[in-house]
Amino acid sequence: MPATHSGTVRPAAITAEGWGWRHAGRAQPAIQGLDLRIEPGERVLLLGPSGAGKSTLLHALAGVLGDEEDDSDETGSLLVDGVSPRGQRGRAGLMQQDPETQVVLSRVGDDVAFGAENLAVPRDEIWSRVHEALDDVGLRTAAGGGLALEHPTAALSGGQKQRLALAGILAMRPGLILLDEPTANLDPAGVLEVRDAVGRCLDKTGATLVVVEHRVSVWKDLVDRIVVLQPGSIATGPGAGTPGVLLDGPPDQVLTEARDMLVAAGVWVPGYVPATRERVREAGTNELLLAAQDLAVSREKPRRKGFRTIPPVPAQKDITAQVRAGMALTVTGPNGAGKSTFALTLAGLLAPVDGAVSAGVGLSEGAGIDPYKWKADQLISRIGTVFQEPEHQFVTGKVLDELMFGPKHLGHGEERVDELVERLRLSHLVDANPYTLSGGEKRRLSVATVLAAHPKVLVLDEPTFGQDANTWAELASFLSELLDAGTAVVSVTHDQEFSAVLGGTELRLGPVSQGETTHQEAGAA
Repeated sequence: MPATHSGTVRPAAITAEGWGWRHAGRAQPAIQGLDLRIEPGERVLLLGPSGAGKSTLLHALAGVLGDEEDDSDETGSLLVDGVSPRGQRGRAGLMQQDPETQVVLSRVGDDVAFGAENLAVPRDEIWSRVHEALDDVGLRTAAGGGLALEHPTAALSGGQKQRLALAGILAMRPGLILLDEPTANLDPAGVLEVRDAVGRCLDKTGATLVVVEHRVSVWKDLVDRIVVLQPGSIATGPGAGTPGVLLDGPPDQVLTEARDMLVAAGVWVPGYVPATRERVREAGTNELLLAAQDLAVSREKPRRKGFRTIPPVPAQKDITAQVRAGMALTVTGPNGAGKSTFALTLAGLLAPVDGAVSAGVGLSEGAGIDPYKWKADQLISRIGTVFQEPEHQFVTGKVLDELMFGPKHLGHGEERVDELVERLRLSHLVDANPYTLSGGEKRRLSVATVLAAHPKVLVLDEPTFGQDANTWAELASFLSELLDAGTAVVSVTHDQEFSAVLGGTELRLGPVSQGETTHQEAGAA
């Protein structure tokens, strides 16, 4: 535990006694029977399989869980410094799994300053903190985008928004820092930058840290302690201790003495990659389904200035790539390189700035060759897109209805739904509200809803986000089967192990300022 630090930060203490929480509309609690104490200044890595209640605990500690008017249910007690987390304004800073939900203002500098302003920090000190926080998370470096304070937040990539959210927390100087999958959508260099930024903040302030991250190796040397939660109320078997806690101890001890138990629980222990189904790697005709030629992409729209139309600034340009039946295309590159924007354009959801996306004969029949001009029912039955933020594609209030939505509207049979529910480990959640699921469960549901429509091309943005090792292996194996059955899979990902399972080709996007034509590389994934 850190020694006394100078400055105004007072590290927080956490106490849970028999604590549990059931989300509204859910039959079973997300977490229950939790007994846990975290001392001021401790640094804790919180682990456990997808759905073990890790995010629920973090939201509760931040005081943002639930509403007195809904039918959620809390048991036991959860206290920060001996007081309920609700109403402790500014005591905790929470970075959520989806940084999109934490962007408040339209400019980078204003967004970072927002939390500190609400805590009535003096103006001069606010902007000193803003500059320091942006430097700490690497957003003002060339590699991080070299962003000015006036840079629009709407133009940030998902990974840049994660860094922005962290900067806003650091500028608040909370006594409790809560991080929910803070590096999940970052490129490898960005992962280390964010981890090191957190370390520098903790060294300066002595704040208490609770971080949720599936991959242990990134954080194990920064934390004092690993706590492993398990689904269900009472831990049983070897190593079982406090109710709701499977394991608790120093990182090296937990990882050494309980490696097999952690692997069984789906924890990504260092050096472990779960076994997956082997690809047949015989993709039939390898029919051309989609082609991008000299493509430039942007999320901005053209704007008028007087009598002139100002074209959008490309997030990436000069892209040439092909998508073939039964083959995988992996899109890689640093945060901010336009990977997600390219994927959305390839999938017919954004108009090209320049160049073209063309559908092959087998995919375009009856709809024309330009996917952007297809009607909705023509698009979703041909190209299924899984967004980086799963919530953006949920349209109902129940998991089963979400899965049935596509097949019903397309007039397809619903026979595949049962298989998807089972294979993607959603059977216990069919009656739940999609918005109450964990991040990993939301991601699996978003994949399942798209697959239910039987598309020939599947476009996935960060498909393994939030997955424990077991659900990761099931998802990777399932996609491998789809490839062998002739579906084309396009993945935007930083997950090298996932790319290796799917095989195929790699399209690496670099900074657009390089001005180089970007082509896919055969056999690189």
